[in-house]
Amino acid sequence: MPQSVLVRPVRQDDFPAWKPLWDGYNAFYGREGASSLAPGITQTTWRRFFDAEEPVYALVAERQGKLLGLAHYLFHRSTTRIELTCYLQDIFTLPPERGRGIGRALIEEVYQQARSKDVKRVYWQTHESNSAGRLLYDKVALHSGFIVYAQDL
Repeated sequence: MPQSVLVRPVRQDDFPAWKPLWDGYNAFYGREGASSLAPGITQTTWRRFFDAEEPVYALVAERQGKLLGLAHYLFHRSTTRIELTCYLQDIFTLPPERGRGIGRALIEEVYQQARSKDVKRVYWQTHESNSAGRLLYDKVALHSGFIVYAQDL
């Protein structure tokens, strides 16, 4: 039986362990080498997680002190809803840890954070080729015909 995973908000001292997850996420979507993000984007993104004026948040999944996954989300207005909407912008699990409930735990915690702010919808998108991710997403959200997932809460 797999050991339990703790999903929690990212902390300032997590940067050295968060950065390889962030790099892995970006590499998955082809942002590596010559096409990698400028370092300033990573630094700005990191700072936003700790800025109370920013609507951007980060969660990490941890087991025995090791970070295994991340989720970044933000709250924003919508033209089709009165209340805020939550966009799960980034989600990533280390490849050897996939299929062990980490992605689901991260998504469920984003749902919980949204509920705590009276947000009724969480949505995200993925590339159509992300078949492993889509197996999970099809279990925890509704596929709308676009490569966008949403779940009313």
